Amino acid sequence: MEAIRKQASWIREQVARQQQAVLKQFGGYGNSDNITTYDAQLQQHRKLEKLYISTRAAKHFQRDIVRGVEGYIVTGSKQVEIGTKLSEDCRKYGVENTCTTGNTLAKAASSFSRARALMEKERATLLKALTTQVAEPLRAMVMGAPLEDARHLAQRYDRMRQEGEAQAVEVARRQAKVREGTAHPEMALKLEAGEAKLQDLKSNVATLGKEAAAAMAAVEAQQQRLTLQRLIATVEAERAYHQRVLQILDQLEGEMTSERQRIESASSPSKENIPAPPAYEEINDVSTSTDSMGYFLGEVMYSYQAESDVELSLSIGDYVVIRKVSNNGWAEGECKGKAGWFPFGYIERRDRVLASKVAQVF
Repeated sequence: MEAIRKQASWIREQVARQQQAVLKQFGGYGNSDNITTYDAQLQQHRKLEKLYISTRAAKHFQRDIVRGVEGYIVTGSKQVEIGTKLSEDCRKYGVENTCTTGNTLAKAASSFSRARALMEKERATLLKALTTQVAEPLRAMVMGAPLEDARHLAQRYDRMRQEGEAQAVEVARRQAKVREGTAHPEMALKLEAGEAKLQDLKSNVATLGKEAAAAMAAVEAQQQRLTLQRLIATVEAERAYHQRVLQILDQLEGEMTSERQRIESASSPSKENIPAPPAYEEINDVSTSTDSMGYFLGEVMYSYQAESDVELSLSIGDYVVIRKVSNNGWAEGECKGKAGWFPFGYIERRDRVLASKVAQVF
């Protein structure tokens, strides 16, 4: 493999030397002015090569952005469809609520429906902005005439340059024959005509090279400027979308939190007619309990703040293991590692509870 790499490197060096020799012949015949012309043509050629590579890479980048944005739009449109369906389902439940114990969930469903509809509207606005402000302008530039025209000029320059190199080789061959004295009389006329054609090609190549370089440079600058603008437009559109969605969610959370607080602050079952709880030492005294149900789980429906050492504080949503239910309205149980008495009416029995909820009891 090392030998193959060395051979390939040697071949590339030889080809480069041959190309430079032809370019020197094409550029002039040895004086300082012609050498300067050769250097200028070589620089022009290298500049065009760099511009061609740069504009091609920018074109591919623009195309990648367009494809990515179009994919995001397709996915986003599907999300809008799904979100709109969810909003409508929530609205229907809020309107057609048949719950016999209250309309709290119906209110929450209606609020969620309105918020979801607004969020999907904002998403649709974002997708439209990405289409009109990002995908369409970039696609137009990728497929646009300025880039193609500039690349055609560069290709014409390459073809004319190759033709000039071939003409330079032919002129050099004829010059050698004339110097050697082996040429027939017509060779001098052909040499003169060939040199005239070579000068025309040199002039045309120089002019076309400048035009191609100017056109490619203009396209490169436009690509850089427009692509940056479209990326900024993407960021601005998404930022505005997320800000508006955050405002909608903040308002929705406020409404739901307010409703939850209203429920939690609702009057708890009255304790006026409930006597004081039994002494905690009496828990194991069977005579104080009329419960025959055994242990069971209950969910706390109302908050309760313990008023003595034998009582147990409760929070809405907690789960309690009920071990005793007295005949005077009190129950004894354990919640979050603590045990005590609490009003039995503050909890509801639950036969099925998630394992994670059970783990919170102890």
